[in-house]
Amino acid sequence: MSNQKGSAEQKLSQQALEQIELEAAKYPPENRASTIMAALTIAQDEHNYLSKPLIEEVAQAVGVPVVRAYEVATFYSMYQHKPCGENVIKVCTNISCMLRGSDEIVEHLQSRLGIKFGEVTSDGKVGLQEVECLAACAGAPMLQLNKDYIENLTTESIDKILEGLK
Repeated sequence: MSNQKGSAEQKLSQQALEQIELEAAKYPPENRASTIMAALTIAQDEHNYLSKPLIEEVAQAVGVPVVRAYEVATFYSMYQHKPCGENVIKVCTNISCMLRGSDEIVEHLQSRLGIKFGEVTSDGKVGLQEVECLAACAGAPMLQLNKDYIENLTTESIDKILEGLK
């Protein structure tokens, strides 16, 4: 990820534009619009969240109307629209995880981090989010740390996870 995380002035780097072009090459030219989700993900990975100007730049890079990029960016919950921390912890609180102790995991995380869902620690290092389902019910309770899934959580494993964060 870029050093520009959470910066007010977001702009796609040359590397991000090249990655978008690699994604676009997977589709016939007339279906270039199919690149929009990958392009938004590339932009978010580089900047931590999608500002309106960044969404507009992605639309231009992909060659779709700005409104189409906004529709996609605001429909899917995987896209963030405000700074969400260098490390994002998404905790599943759906029924399978709840039945296997996610409430205790949530309490422990919130206590250790000093934040609630939707907040970021004061140093900007960790954001905490509640998610409906991460499709890993067999390993409940579980969370997603950035792009990694961590299953069969305990308060002890949470402590180790938090100690290992940069």
